Amino acid sequence: MKRNDLRALRELTMAELEKRARETKEELFNLRFALRTGHLSDFSRVKLARRTYAQIQTAISEKKIAEARHGAA
Repeated sequence: MKRNDLRALRELTMAELEKRARETKEELFNLRFALRTGHLSDFSRVKLARRTYAQIQTAISEKKIAEARHGAA
């Protein structure tokens, strides 16, 4: 993801972030399954999905911390 994409993630609501996290986690599961069965040709997609999931989780954590400090943000 580029910096602009990270900024866009931070602007999403908590529900949207959680939805994206579920979708990305499901994609990661499917990619790992394809990797194990030998049907995955582009191995870099696994790394990209892991990184995207981590960035979404970071945005969720940032929102939770901000909410705890300032009330409902």
